[in-house]
Amino acid sequence: MKKALIFLLLLSVFSAKSQDDYADFYAKREASLKSENGWLNLAGLFWLKEGENTIGGAESNDFVFPHAEATLGKVILQKNQVLYNGQVIFPYSGPKPTVISHQSLRWFIIQRGDKFAIRLRDLEGEYLKAFHGIEHFPSDAKWKIKAKFIPTAGKKVTIIDITGRSYQEDSPGLLEFVVYGKTYRLEAGPGETKEDFFVVFGDATNKTSTYGGGRFLDTKGFNADGTVTLDFNKAYNPPCAFTPFATCPLPTKENKLTLAIPAGEKNAGHH
Repeated sequence: MKKALIFLLLLSVFSAKSQDDYADFYAKREASLKSENGWLNLAGLFWLKEGENTIGGAESNDFVFPHAEATLGKVILQKNQVLYNGQVIFPYSGPKPTVISHQSLRWFIIQRGDKFAIRLRDLEGEYLKAFHGIEHFPSDAKWKIKAKFIPTAGKKVTIIDITGRSYQEDSPGLLEFVVYGKTYRLEAGPGETKEDFFVVFGDATNKTSTYGGGRFLDTKGFNADGTVTLDFNKAYNPPCAFTPFATCPLPTKENKLTLAIPAGEKNAGHH
């Protein structure tokens, strides 16, 4: 009886710590989304043509910025270099993008393959104002799963993003796990460190209770037994679930699971 009580007490303490962990995870997620560098304030994605591109609030511009002065000048793309009013803003002069500010607007240049675009933020944007938190499934211990890591050194996979553009990415290994007696595998991408992985996956809940373009999952290091923990309770939406102005990777064919995973973030409502 005493052992049983101790076990229940330990289980209760573990469960409380686990709930605190998930609460902290979602609090940080929401803070990140709402921050100045978060995804909720994206207000435009403008693909540059070679040569001169005009920007500003007037309809006569190549790219119209919301609540901006009639003209903000010229963005010139020349041989993989971008200039704004004579100043080189891409390639970046440092590790971070060169950000241009105008009232509540912030914008900078991004590159996707051989294409270049202006990514526009609005710190008073509609998606930021409409955000009221992230809906997610209740945490469930059965969706915190140990996976076997199968190295695939040197392997590259083709990633297609939501715009239809494709690129090659290293895949250091496969993550193999079992649910309801059936074995599944996910192609892992590089994470923050050599022992961390980033996974883009789809499952049978997509387009119903979860975002149609799949979700993301990060892993953090190896367990003592050499396995990797897949905590689907921390599966999170790609930026495209919150804004139409992001360029998110889609799951590879191998990462579209027939399994339903009712864990992690639910559809944010944009799609």
